[in-house]
Amino acid sequence: MIKKAADLSVDLEQNLKGGQGTVRVINIVEREELYGTGRLLGVSIIPPGGSIGYHTHTGDFETYYILKGRARVNDNGTVGELGPGDMMQCRNGDSHSIENAGDVDLEYIAVILYAK
Repeated sequence: MIKKAADLSVDLEQNLKGGQGTVRVINIVEREELYGTGRLLGVSIIPPGGSIGYHTHTGDFETYYILKGRARVNDNGTVGELGPGDMMQCRNGDSHSIENAGDVDLEYIAVILYAK
């Protein structure tokens, strides 16, 4: 399968998980293209001042890989900052949030796979 950038679907999520602003998600593959292994493989873009609210993963886990910008993350109550090349994983049963801590768009790869 080959997809050009113009063929990738884009979701706009307002106040995602109680966060601020609109998060844009470029779906690298669609959910059905993950063949039952997960529900997201995409690039998430959070504008300055935006965030995804604190939430718990149940039955799945999520990994972030930061491409551009600065992120402030809450990993089960531990707050830290991430930049390009850094990653964070929220395991099944754990909680997290992410916010743009800079003045340019925060861009990162997000992968949500189902837990076994």
